[in-house]
Amino acid sequence: MTAAARILVVDDDRSIRRTLEKFLGGEGHQVATAQDAPGAIAAADAADLMLLDLGLPGGSGFDVLAALAERPRPPTVVVITARDDMQSTVKAIQLGAYEYLVKPIDIDRLRTVIRQALDSRETRDQLEAFVTRSAEARMGGDILGRSPAIRDVWKQIGAVSTTRAPVLIIGESGTGKELVARAIHVSSADRDRPFVAVNCTALAPGVLESELFGHVKGAFTGAIADRPGRFELAGRGTLFLDEIAEIPLDLQAKLLRVVQERTFERVGDARPIALEARIIAATHRDLPAMVARGSFREDLFYRLRVVEIALPALRERAGDIPILVEGLLAKINRDLGKAVRFVTPAALARLAGHGWPGNVRELENLLTRAVVLAKTDVLDETLLPIGAAAPAGDPAAGGAEADADGALPTLRELERRHIVRVLAHTEWNKRRACAILDISRPTLDRKIEEYGLRREEPA
Repeated sequence: MTAAARILVVDDDRSIRRTLEKFLGGEGHQVATAQDAPGAIAAADAADLMLLDLGLPGGSGFDVLAALAERPRPPTVVVITARDDMQSTVKAIQLGAYEYLVKPIDIDRLRTVIRQALDSRETRDQLEAFVTRSAEARMGGDILGRSPAIRDVWKQIGAVSTTRAPVLIIGESGTGKELVARAIHVSSADRDRPFVAVNCTALAPGVLESELFGHVKGAFTGAIADRPGRFELAGRGTLFLDEIAEIPLDLQAKLLRVVQERTFERVGDARPIALEARIIAATHRDLPAMVARGSFREDLFYRLRVVEIALPALRERAGDIPILVEGLLAKINRDLGKAVRFVTPAALARLAGHGWPGNVRELENLLTRAVVLAKTDVLDETLLPIGAAAPAGDPAAGGAEADADGALPTLRELERRHIVRVLAHTEWNKRRACAILDISRPTLDRKIEEYGLRREEPA
């Protein structure tokens, strides 16, 4: 029996409404009724399925279909009418009707159509679970920063979003590979199509093939019904394969064939299905080294790496940390219902001095913890459980704690200490120091002269 659903019966004939209400209730469904077009439109949002007559008071069934087409998630509509003509049938289907049945109703046929309509709706719900339309996923919303390295990433996103070529995104864990994939998608002409993400490490090898390609009923133990895979659910949108290096070799061979031939089959089925989606893959692993060891196919590597985007580690763009902190705090405050608005210079200095092995993800987790623990709207260094800044009064190390007399350093002094620390870290390599500080070479030279810095200054 089809799972219970909320069904709205719309007909101006009271006897038909009562007959369908009794039948559907006996099938286990929750049934509501309406006798005119305004009533149907008003009750539609509470229904999964609508059985709709075309001849109604207050407007036609076509008016109801047109009104539902404007809603973000309308019920599935099955037209039930006495109008047995091509024009009405074509118009109803064009307006979004799932099926068109002519009175008198064959109950067995109606039962089958309802089951199929609800199954189709379930598949659509599955698809919507993978689709991300959140404004926060848009380029520039989460890919924060102003450093040359991150600006280069923005430019690459702009370039590849105009094509459907495969893209390989590489970068350490936590650098935002999925954010870049989503930015490519929402910047493309197919932004309203699905974005389907698959974490290849989260699925066992025996499950991954079925998840990617789908399966038919009886393909293996537990396959009790046909099920579309992620390739199919993606449609003409984007399929994002995260941690592609974790796919076993036998499945790599199948994936290669899919990428080459642009077709695939569900597990247990020989019928080919056309691949329409753009493929974006990502990994934190060294794929060329894996190819050399024989643990990743060279031909698949080159098929996926038509365009490569390399993401910088956070330690390589430390100058972006204040911008990241501002953006992440806004998001965290929204998520947690908090209002932590200020970050002390000492806290920023401690964040700037950390190595960030977990990159932006680590920064977000750390800030989330700090916001949870904050008792005021100020985030200070005591809320940051990372390597403490240098001892108070040690300007060379860039510490921002209070000086020996208990006074906090000025912003100018804080800047001087941070520049000293970066220069010491880079052994006075000004090119690297400029990249970390996100300033130009003339600006760095001016700051060195302004603060009277010398290389022999203690590090």
